Amino acid sequence: MDPIRVPPEMFRFTSGDRAELYVAVLHAFGEANERLETALGLDDVRARLRSIGWLDALDDNDLASALDQLRTWNLVDVTQNHSENYRTASEYERRNLQYSLTRQGEAAFAGVVHAMGLLASTGALQTAVLDAISDRLGDLVQELDTGSDRRVFSTLTELEGHLEALRGNTKQFNGELQRLLRADGADLTTFHEVKASTVAYLEEFLTNLEPRTHAIATRIGKIEEHGVGLLHQRALLGADLPQLTGTDPGPAWLAHRRARWEGLRAWFRPTDGSAPRVEQLHLVARRAIITLLQVLARITESKRRSSSAVADFRELARWFTVVPAQEDLHRLWTTMFGLSSARHAHLAHPDPELVSPAASWHEIPPVAVSPLLRSAGKAERFTKTGRVRDVAAIKAARAEQALAERAELEAAWDMLDTGGAIRLSAFERLDHALFERLLDLLGNALATGPGAGGTRRSTTSDGRIEILLRPPQDGAIAVLTTPRGEFRGPDYEIEIRAAGQLRRRASGDDT
Repeated sequence: MDPIRVPPEMFRFTSGDRAELYVAVLHAFGEANERLETALGLDDVRARLRSIGWLDALDDNDLASALDQLRTWNLVDVTQNHSENYRTASEYERRNLQYSLTRQGEAAFAGVVHAMGLLASTGALQTAVLDAISDRLGDLVQELDTGSDRRVFSTLTELEGHLEALRGNTKQFNGELQRLLRADGADLTTFHEVKASTVAYLEEFLTNLEPRTHAIATRIGKIEEHGVGLLHQRALLGADLPQLTGTDPGPAWLAHRRARWEGLRAWFRPTDGSAPRVEQLHLVARRAIITLLQVLARITESKRRSSSAVADFRELARWFTVVPAQEDLHRLWTTMFGLSSARHAHLAHPDPELVSPAASWHEIPPVAVSPLLRSAGKAERFTKTGRVRDVAAIKAARAEQALAERAELEAAWDMLDTGGAIRLSAFERLDHALFERLLDLLGNALATGPGAGGTRRSTTSDGRIEILLRPPQDGAIAVLTTPRGEFRGPDYEIEIRAAGQLRRRASGDDT
């Protein structure tokens, strides 16, 4: 599977001060697409914003600015409407431009909608989905014998939808199950009820799971006897795909179908001899039942205990707060912890296993006690503390190292000094240490909000170095070469200098 590469500007609309407005505008276009309205004017966008619940005041300049920003991020496209009749110049200015979602904009909004739906949904292990997969496979066997291409396409589409539902629900339920196993419920009664119901749910799912899995694997084998390639070719004919561009959509559609079929085989009948994923689901469910039952047993056992060590110590602490005299406090301490004035009571026999803990002190062999214990209160002789070593050399070495690191840092800043505005690609080749310094500056600048014209300004932690970063207007990509590889990113216009020099230069430009 190829790595997923997300366009850098695809989800920029979800962060920042105006993120709510950007999301609302894309939501308005999404609602319009549901009604087959692909292009909206400025007034149409405003009306759609009100229909989705955006009631804040929004003038034309703010709305046009938001649309222009979305256009900069390649989420919205703008065209001129030449089919309208305009009576006045102002009407032409308001109704001439038509906005619509780009393909990247549709994908970005669909991703946000899917993410929010996933947060609000709950995973489940549904035997009905397994039955639906088995039924659709049986229908495909019949359609391959006597059915039409359109029914083959519709049945295959339903099968893939059920498989996707099984995969999504299983992943989400497994995540929620693992979080449940790690959770510490504050309310033990509710905790007990939730885990008990989860055990019952898992046991019900595992009932007749193996016969269902066997039926699905058998029907997959029957379809492969007819030929999976034949199945997909007939489904392609039944799909009747339109060719809206110069590229034939058929090969990509067939590749997607083959990938889905390989996913179905991995779940129920893998070709590499590995265990089907549905069996792994069986093992996860069994293991979860055992773990949940163990947790329930511990909760039940804790409820049966009349008290605990924590409760005993808290009660003892309350007794210490109400005892009136100092002597009573000592007596309470001695009674609770069994201590006495015998300071050698902690000494043990050389081989404690030979002495029964139930034997009387009069019967067991004596224990040697040091004479120092009575005279000095200590069982061992202690010598004076060792001499503290001289750390002057260490301090000098560390100071020298700090000066060297500071000189290295100053040299790095001097080498990165641009002397004016340049493109990021002008650096071309950097050693790794300078590249890390440059990345730190770029990260600090990108973490700040854009100012006028999209310019971002940031300084280092000591305030000595200042960086100005402006987004590229031509969408160029910069490639920087380091000894450890290549770095690719937007070809920003960048200016790095000492903070005072930048301020003096800015004031000089103003004059």
